Amino acid sequence: MSRASASVRRVARALEQRLLTLVAALTAVVLLVLFYYPVATVFADAVLADGRLTVEPIAAVLTSEFYLVDIIWFTAKQAFYSTLASLALGLPAAWLFARFEFRGRETLRSLTILPFVMPSIMVAIGFVATFGRNGTLNRALSLVGLPPVELLFTLEAIVVAHAFYNAPLVARVVTAAWESVDARTVETARSLGANPRRAFRDVVLPQLLPSIGVGATLTFIFTFASFPIVLALGGFQLATIEVFVYSRVRDLAYAEAASLAVVETAVSITLTAVYLRYEASQRSAGGAANPLPRQSVLPADWTPKSTLRTVGIGGYALVVGLVFVVPVASMVLASVTGGDGGLTLANYAFLAERQATGASFQVKPLPAILNSLGFAAGTLVVAVPMGVTMAVLTTRRYRGRGLIDVLSMAPFAVSGIVVGLGLLRGLVFGVDVLGTRIRVTGALAIVAAHAVGAYPFVTRNVAPLFARLDGRLVESARSLGATRTRALVDIELPLVWTGVVAGAAFAVAISIGEFDSTIILAEGAGSYTMPVAVERFLGRRLGPATAMGCLLLLVTSASFLVVDRFGGRWGEL
Repeated sequence: MSRASASVRRVARALEQRLLTLVAALTAVVLLVLFYYPVATVFADAVLADGRLTVEPIAAVLTSEFYLVDIIWFTAKQAFYSTLASLALGLPAAWLFARFEFRGRETLRSLTILPFVMPSIMVAIGFVATFGRNGTLNRALSLVGLPPVELLFTLEAIVVAHAFYNAPLVARVVTAAWESVDARTVETARSLGANPRRAFRDVVLPQLLPSIGVGATLTFIFTFASFPIVLALGGFQLATIEVFVYSRVRDLAYAEAASLAVVETAVSITLTAVYLRYEASQRSAGGAANPLPRQSVLPADWTPKSTLRTVGIGGYALVVGLVFVVPVASMVLASVTGGDGGLTLANYAFLAERQATGASFQVKPLPAILNSLGFAAGTLVVAVPMGVTMAVLTTRRYRGRGLIDVLSMAPFAVSGIVVGLGLLRGLVFGVDVLGTRIRVTGALAIVAAHAVGAYPFVTRNVAPLFARLDGRLVESARSLGATRTRALVDIELPLVWTGVVAGAAFAVAISIGEFDSTIILAEGAGSYTMPVAVERFLGRRLGPATAMGCLLLLVTSASFLVVDRFGGRWGEL
């Protein structure tokens, strides 16, 4: 062996020994540049005026009756109502999944993952197609001779749409908790004389409350920071903080937008801390080796009680069908319906004509599709290594791991609008580094925003699998001379591969559906995506917007199939 080849081997081994550390350091740098610096830029805009520290912009927001009542209080109110509606729809579903056996149960339960891969702008356009002046609801009412109703641009429409989005989350979290209740504890209560209602109240319900709290807290966080649904169904007259921040950004009132964003971020971070505490308590409770037995939906004996229960389940199924199926079906129907109510492909022909003859400044479908797929591929390349690295770091034992865990989840608590605004004010406008103006614009800025929003989902899919690995496998590999990196690549990653694939599918789905930061950062034909195209078509005509929404549905469905195949661990998020 020559001296040169021996040197190369030593360098390669030294690099392999430190590869994990290098990747972790690179991940930290990427997070610092793409997340913490943009967020800090927003905070700086809120507390700096002419180069001096001041609290006047934030104080102006917190002492303004308009901001406190019309914006912040309304944001909290609609989030509170949306949380109640999501619980009202989601808890019966959890009861159904946990306590009953019926055909299609597993399929329906898999469908509860839909909100995580369904673009919110698509949900919004489905509700516009349902509750609009010429929507499905009013067409149905006219058939039975009833007057039309106008539900768009009302609080009720926003609340129902949020329930559509978040009730499956509540159902998924509470079902997992219900299935972990040990049947022996209930049997013990019954043997001591408790009737079924008392046994549920004293034994089962206390074990469900933490998961109900988790579902409610997550729902409040998501609806507090909801943007596309409120923008499409409420407009600027029912503006939440997110919508008003977007309005201020469009008006170039950056200090005002930053102050509102800081207030929203503070609330979101506080609520996320509450969520993480609830989640930790739920994990410590553990699962049950002897779950409660499930009953058949159709009882063997049709007693008044069992009949009432079956009728109630049927009524709930009808409500679920109206809330969950009708909006998506209405969007598909509206895409093939003309102004006279007849079936037509004119809306799709419009998209084809726009693609063929549209001017460069007009929105076209093909660039939107290609941009979405390209940004999703870029997100995959950035978010998956970051997510896996953070999963490794958050499942090892060392001092300060808790802080790393919190920092890794920080993007989860910060809205896309804030990240987009920070990127716009920082890297997009340009930053002076050693006398050189550095700018990150267009596709790179959007991929950065998408990757920051997507990597925590990769982490949350992979980390539980890393935590369950038998540490002796790694120790055996290390005792045989493998470096830490080699043990990770050869032993651990193959064992957690399904989690990596599921996380990658989530990253792609989140990138394709991302709207909040994209609408701020998108500029020209080179960077608008399918959700942005849907919103811009929606501002003019419903038909082309629904046709574009159906194309978005097709692309999103492909992501869902992968998530459904590998995403069984989502219940642990």
